[in-house]
Amino acid sequence: MSSAWGLWVVIVAAGAVAWFTKAAGHRVPDRWLENPRVLRIASYLTVALLSALFAVQAFTSGRSLAFDARVAAVAVAAVLLWRRAPFIVVVIAAAIVAAALRAAGWS
Repeated sequence: MSSAWGLWVVIVAAGAVAWFTKAAGHRVPDRWLENPRVLRIASYLTVALLSALFAVQAFTSGRSLAFDARVAAVAVAAVLLWRRAPFIVVVIAAAIVAAALRAAGWS
């Protein structure tokens, strides 16, 4: 029972930290946010975080690297995006490739 309480304490603490961080962000003076360096760093940070999230979701399984149908689907999507295909076509083609490879037994 104590481990359940500990888990809830961690969840509530994480929520409080997130709320206070967001509240502190609203208190930052506008002149700090209008600085070109801050704008540039914020845009790079967004790209870096999304890239890391993508890499973790596409190329890992648990704690190990996984080269499976997701990698082939990402490759197909990259080629279609490079060829400037409409986004819906990219998504559908990648899904079809992943489904076909998984149906063929390549998980």
